[in-house]
Amino acid sequence: MDRRVFLRSLAGLIAAALAVEAQQVKVPRIGVLSLDSPTNSVCVDAFRRGLGELGYVEGRTYVLELRWAEDRLDLLPSLAADLVRTKVDLIVSAAGPAAIVLKEATTTIPVVLASSFYPVESGVIASLAHPGGNVTGVTHFTPALMAKRVQLLKEAVPKASRFAVLPLPGRLQDLVVTDMEAAARKLGVQLQVIEVRAGDDLPAAFAAAVAGRAQGVMSTQAPLFVHNNVRIAQLALSHRLPSLSGEPNAAKDGALLFYGPNVFEGCPRAVKYIDRILKRAKPADLPVEQPTKFELVINLKTAKALGLTIPPSLLQRADQVIE
Repeated sequence: MDRRVFLRSLAGLIAAALAVEAQQVKVPRIGVLSLDSPTNSVCVDAFRRGLGELGYVEGRTYVLELRWAEDRLDLLPSLAADLVRTKVDLIVSAAGPAAIVLKEATTTIPVVLASSFYPVESGVIASLAHPGGNVTGVTHFTPALMAKRVQLLKEAVPKASRFAVLPLPGRLQDLVVTDMEAAARKLGVQLQVIEVRAGDDLPAAFAAAVAGRAQGVMSTQAPLFVHNNVRIAQLALSHRLPSLSGEPNAAKDGALLFYGPNVFEGCPRAVKYIDRILKRAKPADLPVEQPTKFELVINLKTAKALGLTIPPSLLQRADQVIE
């Protein structure tokens, strides 16, 4: 055979082999289970941005499989089951309640928590340092955080003896309420628990708080409360109830107090877990991260509208005061 013909044939064979190999390279598929909607995709945007900074290219080196519950807790199990059926390589839990649902849906597909609370107490992981199983990531909410929120509202309203707390239904919210009640008892405060399921329940919930002689109100955390920050602040003000929220921007939207970590920081922090697991790290070996920074924001404009004087000791500890 002519040498040039042989080399061309060899080059053709190599090119064909490389093409077949390229076709066989599997592009990782990352599932995302969120309580948000496509129009409110802060976490998903953070995933895309973070993965891009690490050199990943959506559609080429990874594919996102997005499932949106749009504030409907009842949809989470079916959406989780759908992600498991599609055999994604990894699932990101972008909502606290989704963690339990995913834990029950799969014990083999790696799960990264981008926003979670009480992962140990709810049985999602064995411990923060050694999660075990197929779940790891970031957690934001602990019993100590809930106790601190009750304490801060009591400091803002020292004479108060009764607060209303607005949780959603569910195991995780029950844990939050239990810890708030324990903290309230130590402070000599009674808690009136008023469950809400949707934004339209909020006016009746505030009316019930007033009827129950509440002297302050706290909401737990969920996309429902994020999306209703302004509405909750306005209802609290119109009913003359000092309010504390753990949702970012709540004080800017009119709540008297915000205290907690920035939950949206969990989304970019989860990206490093995604990267490590795609590079063959085992979730069981990756410790779960807790927040290291908590912020206290006080809205003095709201305090003035309520005729409330915030104690100087509380103002001195604030990270931000809105005049």
